[in-house]
Amino acid sequence: MNHKQRQTLHALFAHPVSSNIDPRLAYSIVETLGGEVTHGGHGHLVVKLKGHTHGFRDSHHTLSKEEVASLRKFLEAAGIDPVRDYPLEAGAA
Repeated sequence: MNHKQRQTLHALFAHPVSSNIDPRLAYSIVETLGGEVTHGGHGHLVVKLKGHTHGFRDSHHTLSKEEVASLRKFLEAAGIDPVRDYPLEAGAA
């Protein structure tokens, strides 16, 4: 996972919830984590990661706060913890 993806992953879990996250970068994180993102038709994406599946709206602009919260819950359910697994600083862990 590159630095920009790590920053975005941490932004997804930040408080207060950020609403300035590029959806293409957010979904590329899922793919980097070994997941799959496919177009489900009618403006929806189907995201699969570690046995979990969720449908999201295909956003072409920044993710809304509700979309960020939903993606965060999905990642948490899949066992992703950015602080533990993907620290921002290389020496931290």
